[in-house]
Amino acid sequence: MADQEQASLRLQAARLRQEHTDFDAAIDAMERMGCDRLQIQRMKKKKLAVKDRLQDVEDQIIPDISA
Repeated sequence: MADQEQASLRLQAARLRQEHTDFDAAIDAMERMGCDRLQIQRMKKKKLAVKDRLQDVEDQIIPDISA
């Protein structure tokens, strides 16, 4: 893998980590404010999708050696 591609993946992973953290904070705030449970569930689903994308990117950065 080229250094530029590796750097690009690391940058993408950092952005996804930040997005995941932002969703976490937003969900916390929504729960404290007593927002609609459906809205909170939708946010949690989006947060999970970000986590899945992050895992995919991290797998590209560090491939599974045993495979």
